[in-house]
Amino acid sequence: MSRPEKDLLSAPVTWQSSEAGSSAKHADPGVMQSAAGAPAISQKTRRAICAGAVALADLLAFGVGYLHLSLVANPAMLGIAPVMIALTVVALHWMIGFYPGDRLQPQEILRRHTLAFLAAALLVAAIGGFDQGGWPGVAMSEVFLMIATILQVPARYLVQHFLHHTGLWGTPTRFIADAEKARALETFFTLNWRFGLIPTQEEGAIVALDYVPTREVAIDLHRRYDKVLVLADLPQQRVSGLGPRALRGAVGEWIADPSFVPISLRKRAFDLAIAVPALILAAPILALASAAIWLVDPGTVFYRQTRDGHNGRVLRMLKLRTMYQDADARLQALLRADPAARAEWETHFKLKDDPRILPVIGKFLRASSCDELPQLLHVIAGEMSIVGPRPFPEYHLAAMPAAFRAKRAAVAPGITGLWQITARSDADLAMQQQLDEHYIDNRSVWLDLWIVLGTFAALLGRKGAY
Repeated sequence: MSRPEKDLLSAPVTWQSSEAGSSAKHADPGVMQSAAGAPAISQKTRRAICAGAVALADLLAFGVGYLHLSLVANPAMLGIAPVMIALTVVALHWMIGFYPGDRLQPQEILRRHTLAFLAAALLVAAIGGFDQGGWPGVAMSEVFLMIATILQVPARYLVQHFLHHTGLWGTPTRFIADAEKARALETFFTLNWRFGLIPTQEEGAIVALDYVPTREVAIDLHRRYDKVLVLADLPQQRVSGLGPRALRGAVGEWIADPSFVPISLRKRAFDLAIAVPALILAAPILALASAAIWLVDPGTVFYRQTRDGHNGRVLRMLKLRTMYQDADARLQALLRADPAARAEWETHFKLKDDPRILPVIGKFLRASSCDELPQLLHVIAGEMSIVGPRPFPEYHLAAMPAAFRAKRAAVAPGITGLWQITARSDADLAMQQQLDEHYIDNRSVWLDLWIVLGTFAALLGRKGAY
């Protein structure tokens, strides 16, 4: 194992404090922290903003191209062609991964730009200019497309420069290499900021390597970083031996998590067959419950809680809010004043008489498990399954053996599970572990169906629900 690998494996894992109603949890690597330590904008949101801004720059280039052409020709000949051409080019750029356009070598940017232009030009010629202008209209449309394509280059640069200046462009990246090469890489990507790899010494959202990691190191890297990138060779220096041409012009090769085990197609079909119609049927319940929550305790009716997801990935689990907004303060006050409540909490991590729960609506949502209904969206997105081990908070998982936590993470977390249809809230840690292990070792579609049917009976009986 190389020195960078050893250093990385010995580096500490980052943690952050929880929101109200939960305890300590894994830091979300996709959320950057501000200088004051408060959560800043997420990487997904940053990239979405950049993608939208670059697309807007393309549309602006077409608008300027139309104004230019209208000064020297009769724009009536074009009809609705300019709008159709602009939308077509933007759609083509989106499909070929041209938004926001970072992490690509210059020659690849040129190739994609040219291919999009040629495809749009052929489309314009094939359908006759979109209007009644005939071949003169087609010729005029082609000229318009050419002018706009040329204007896209400076328009994109200006928008990307603005995004870079505001700190939105690119992804904070930690470079793992020997000291001299790491400095050289940081200098290169600082100067060539349009690649979108912004050097940082903090634990950023991605990590860039100058070597192909072993399976052990790749698994460890994916526990710490959102993505792992092996850099391609640069014109100024040989980095990893991976050529940009072999990577279709990309700045590097993304390394998949070797420990990731996808949800089987059979289970996925089972999940979608239940989740999609269930979400449609649950829509009125969600609307009424949201209104009731707001009336009892005005504020957001949904909340997200960070949990351990499939294969150790961070899951930002969505739920209906069943607690007061100052729930954490209420809980701590009770635990300090009531030893019996503290003992109950340490055994079950739940309280039968919980001061945090909203009156009437909160208790109803928990007893009926309707607060879990928004998680159907996670099932549809492939982040959860209908049946599986519940994604517990970190304070709950911390009381479990490490080997068992790893076993739980090997399967997708579920909305319901074996312990929900047996002991539910009455199960202590030992029983929860036994039930989860039994499910993991014996899971099948038929077992999932039996648990789903048993869930309805458990909800009607309301045994152990609080």
